Amino acid sequence: MAAITVRNLDDDLKAQLRIVAASHGRSMEEEARVIIRQALSRQGKRGGLGSRIHSRFAAVGGADLELPERKDNARAASFDE
Repeated sequence: MAAITVRNLDDDLKAQLRIVAASHGRSMEEEARVIIRQALSRQGKRGGLGSRIHSRFAAVGGADLELPERKDNARAASFDE
């Protein structure tokens, strides 16, 4: 197994990690492994921007829009004034 060293960790952050680890009945080292594992597993599930926007607003519900029938063919945009 690989090992890492985390330098320059704030004392307050270390104290919070100790408290959270104790509340879960784990060592600080095991708690750090769990936190890293959870963060990285969420990272892979994020999806693209559209998926993330959809998931954020899914609870609000959708909107039923009535789209007008297209009668003309699509044409290229003209940027001439």
